Amino acid sequence: MDPGLRAAGRWRIVWRMTSATPRYPLILAIALIAGVSFWVGRSHVPEDAIWTAWKGSGVALLALWAAANARSRDGWQLAVALAFGALGDILLERSQALGGGAFLAGHIVAAALYWRHRRATRTASQTMLAAVLVVAIPSVAFLLPADRAAAPLIGVYALGLGAMTGSAWASSFPRYRVGLGAVMFAASDLLIFAKLGPLASSPVPGWLIWPLYFAGQALIAWGGVITILRWKSDDDLHHRL
Repeated sequence: MDPGLRAAGRWRIVWRMTSATPRYPLILAIALIAGVSFWVGRSHVPEDAIWTAWKGSGVALLALWAAANARSRDGWQLAVALAFGALGDILLERSQALGGGAFLAGHIVAAALYWRHRRATRTASQTMLAAVLVVAIPSVAFLLPADRAAAPLIGVYALGLGAMTGSAWASSFPRYRVGLGAVMFAASDLLIFAKLGPLASSPVPGWLIWPLYFAGQALIAWGGVITILRWKSDDDLHHRL
């Protein structure tokens, strides 16, 4: 092989690896510390403005990290979806309706991103599971609360949650990062609704709601940022060749 061609090939591989590597790992590390420390220390701090800011800081920093790595429409869309999640974390302490509205907006933004990148080839089981998530999540959410007057509004919110989760599972994003993260997010919300009904006296929701939610958001951020950077790197390399 011509030495010049060999050198050019090595340069392309190195350039691709560098351009697809997420930047600002310190922001990601601080985000993870914020989310985990809130889970550990939340019961030892008064639920005041500092507590609320601490609660929102983990996903807010994930959104900042995604924005810092955004080099395309997809990257910014992921950052916006995460930012709505952080806003929801904060607003829930003031108003359930406002917090739920922020989360619903984030689900719509995320579902649009995942649907735009839906997987071209899926097995029948993968397609079926995505469809089950879309249908089962709002159905179960509607049935869970003991206060039936609250059920319709919860069901409407869960339609967005189901659409986000099913589209994430059916997308080209990695299933065991972004897809799994979306499922964990949905499980966390279903536990919240179960706390309004059959699990009202159970300690299980209190143990699991936050770790499922935050770990889900972290997986979505990590898998989403890396995948979008790789897509952008591949696209840039294609145009350079």
